[in-house]
Amino acid sequence: MRTKTMLTGMTRFFSRVQKLDPRCFLHVSVQAPQNNQVPAERPRAVSRTSDSDPAKHGEQHEGQHYSIPPQDLKTVFPHGLPPRYAMQVKTFGEACLMVRKPALELLGYLKNTNFAHPAVRYLLYGEKGTGKTLSLCHAVHFCAKSDWLILHIPDAHLWVKNCGELLQSTYNKQRFDQPLEASTWLKNFKTTNERFLGQIKVQEKYVWNKRESTEKGSPLGEVVEQGLTRVRNATDAVGVVLKELKTQSSLGLFHLLVAVDGVNALWGRTTLKREDRTLIAPEELALVRNLRKMVKNDWHGGAIVLSLSQTGSLFKSRTAYLPHELLGKVTTWRNLLPLEQPFCLEQRFSPCGSKHLWGSPVRCPAYQMFTSGFMTVAE
Repeated sequence: MRTKTMLTGMTRFFSRVQKLDPRCFLHVSVQAPQNNQVPAERPRAVSRTSDSDPAKHGEQHEGQHYSIPPQDLKTVFPHGLPPRYAMQVKTFGEACLMVRKPALELLGYLKNTNFAHPAVRYLLYGEKGTGKTLSLCHAVHFCAKSDWLILHIPDAHLWVKNCGELLQSTYNKQRFDQPLEASTWLKNFKTTNERFLGQIKVQEKYVWNKRESTEKGSPLGEVVEQGLTRVRNATDAVGVVLKELKTQSSLGLFHLLVAVDGVNALWGRTTLKREDRTLIAPEELALVRNLRKMVKNDWHGGAIVLSLSQTGSLFKSRTAYLPHELLGKVTTWRNLLPLEQPFCLEQRFSPCGSKHLWGSPVRCPAYQMFTSGFMTVAE
């Protein structure tokens, strides 16, 4: 009896829902005369550009978003994207970067690079959350599309903390190898630059053990494969790759971009400890030591793009963001061009409508999915 009563009530409810005017789900002002039609909303300027090639971006694109093609995501950013940004990419089904003013300025410098001069260092800095990492990614994407060889370290802080495995170096007993971090980087480096690995030939012979060696004149790809197949040798393989690229960059065979996010980690402190529980200095890590050499401007044929990051910075104030606060004495570098990344709330949110893509909430797929499902139930 009770079940029959419930079914009767539900039937009456749905019969009433079917009789409802669909307009009841729309907001209508009670002050407007009913015989007046609501004027159509003027289409808003969508805050995105159809130009997915960073080389075409100019001042007219400032504040707009551009979509990174899926294939470029796989090859240019095989290591993935910053976690919070990666969540947005997963939610909206595409990767969109805002064209920021510092990035446009940086692209202008890169387009006019004089490869006969020592590499210029560009340093992105600014408060937390201003988009330094994504501006660096914008520059990486530009150089990759311009056929540069990309040497990208997406987060240098990962090399100085929470290391998966730490071994005494076979090359120098006073240093430490990080084979897991090195092999991961080599895998991503190969994905991004595979077309160069057969063209570049090593200029020296490298002996890995009693049985294995890479002969002079062999493709650089053999060194990369050595680090991938023999993980114990991965750290040494990274050192060889960086050394060969730095030596050969001035020959004109390729243009080299060195991009390091969170470069202040290379001169900070680590959380890594020896067996006696004493802290290891960053210069004792072979990976860090080799990367420090790459960010020196004592080589030709490319550019160096760096960013400061307090997000993963160890033993630093959360409010610190200026170069002298995060880098200390390293700010005395020559040929260092600082580019401040300002926090522009109006530019980031006002023109962006629904999130940062659609120009109007009604155009957002998530909104359309919700409303279509809701109206289906109502009908």
